[in-house]
Amino acid sequence: MHQRSVKLDGFKRADGLWDIEARLLDSKDQDYPLSSGLRKPGEAVHDISVRVTVDGKMNIIEAVTSVDATPYMGYCDTNLPDYSRIVGLNLFKGFLKAVKDMFGATRGCAHLSELLMFLPTAALQTFASEVVDNADSEHKPYQLDRCHALSSHSETVRRYYPRWYRNQNPG
Repeated sequence: MHQRSVKLDGFKRADGLWDIEARLLDSKDQDYPLSSGLRKPGEAVHDISVRVTVDGKMNIIEAVTSVDATPYMGYCDTNLPDYSRIVGLNLFKGFLKAVKDMFGATRGCAHLSELLMFLPTAALQTFASEVVDNADSEHKPYQLDRCHALSSHSETVRRYYPRWYRNQNPG
C-alpha cells in the first residue's frame, strides 16, 4: 500500500570537498485521497531532498534542500525552516542532537529532519572509500567507537585493530 524509498549518494568533488545527497520518495500503489486532492498510484506523495557539502573533517560547509512533492503543495514547500542553519555543524560531533534541537517536533519538516539523520553514516561510508581501513597511524581509525561491533573493548577491535583495543568497557 505504501512505498518509501530513501537514497543516499556520496561524492568527492574536484575541490577536495565532499557532497552527500539524500532523497526521500513516498508513493502509494492505489488511489490515495487527500484533503488536498487525489494522488494516483505511483505519484509522489513526498519527494524531498537535501545535499550537504562537507570538508575532510566532516564540517558542513553548505546545505541545500529541495521539496518537489508534498501532500500540501504551496504550504509544506513554501514555509520551510532554514535548514542552512546546520552549516558549521560537524556530522560526527553532536550533529543528531543539534538537528533534533533545531528542527524537532513542529520546528521543522519531519521528512527533511529524518533525512538529516542518515547523513553521518552516509558520510562515513563515503569517506571510508578514501581511507585504508586499518592503516597503522598515530590516530585512532575514524570508524572505531561508532557502533557496538567496533567499540574499543570489542572482540572485533581486539582482532582487527589490536593497537586500539581496550580490555574493559568504559561504561
